[in-house]
Amino acid sequence: MDVAVKSILDHKGLEPVILEVKELCSFADYFIVCSGGSRRHVSALAQHLEEALSEAGAKPLGVEGLEEGLWVLMDYNDVVIHIFSQPLREFYNLEGLWAEAPQTRVEGTAHDSSPSLSPQEASSDSDPEQFRHE
Repeated sequence: MDVAVKSILDHKGLEPVILEVKELCSFADYFIVCSGGSRRHVSALAQHLEEALSEAGAKPLGVEGLEEGLWVLMDYNDVVIHIFSQPLREFYNLEGLWAEAPQTRVEGTAHDSSPSLSPQEASSDSDPEQFRHE
């Protein structure tokens, strides 16, 4: 997951968020959600992610939407990556749809040695310890 987050930051992905969905669904442990500023940016983010993850030894089970560049879904088994154009991200609102999932906003730039992860309270009964990333 670190390779994916670093690639998103390196290629100027917008507002990356990690959703921990392992307690809420059976098909993934995490969603990574981010946006691109244009169709071309969305497609480029996906291509760079696929290259970086391939170099790290991870192969996707499937990639959908790459040609359209509006919403690219990349399935890496335990981690599903969603790269949206901003209007579609707002429309589908995965962060709201999965509001019960602990959410971690990723902050940083490509020049940072490691991204900063800041927890977002998903619900009033969230345990702050679940957001530890060391």
